Amino acid sequence: MAAIAGIGMDLVKMDRIDRAWQRHPERFPEKILGEDELRVFKARAARDRSRGVRYLATRFAAKEAFSKAVGLGMRMPMWWTRMQTLNMKGGRPAVVLSGPLAQWYEMRFGPAHVSLTDESEYGAAYVVVETLQDAPHSTNVSGAE
Repeated sequence: MAAIAGIGMDLVKMDRIDRAWQRHPERFPEKILGEDELRVFKARAARDRSRGVRYLATRFAAKEAFSKAVGLGMRMPMWWTRMQTLNMKGGRPAVVLSGPLAQWYEMRFGPAHVSLTDESEYGAAYVVVETLQDAPHSTNVSGAE
């Protein structure tokens, strides 16, 4: 039976994310989103700006929630682009880590679970991190799109 090692939650106002994106239309998404997230974001934002804002907000919240769940905050090896929330084939969001963060995490924790939601004014994310014992060794999710 898996045990919980950490829980993180974050709530963000959509207009705050929208204003940051308006001030820095290229730099803000590139600072926050990983390579795969950035590809999805650009496609959604091209279809509808509000979908782009919602995607940015929920991914921002997921990164904040994850950093709280593992107890790092936004300090090394945690960095925005090293933690991505990607949808698996069925649509379920999955945590995908890279670089030094993935290596640091795999030595300390088991699987991470993320849930995202958004409404007109807010985006939110909730992350649960399992303990290392009784857990698979890798946190990267194969099959993530």
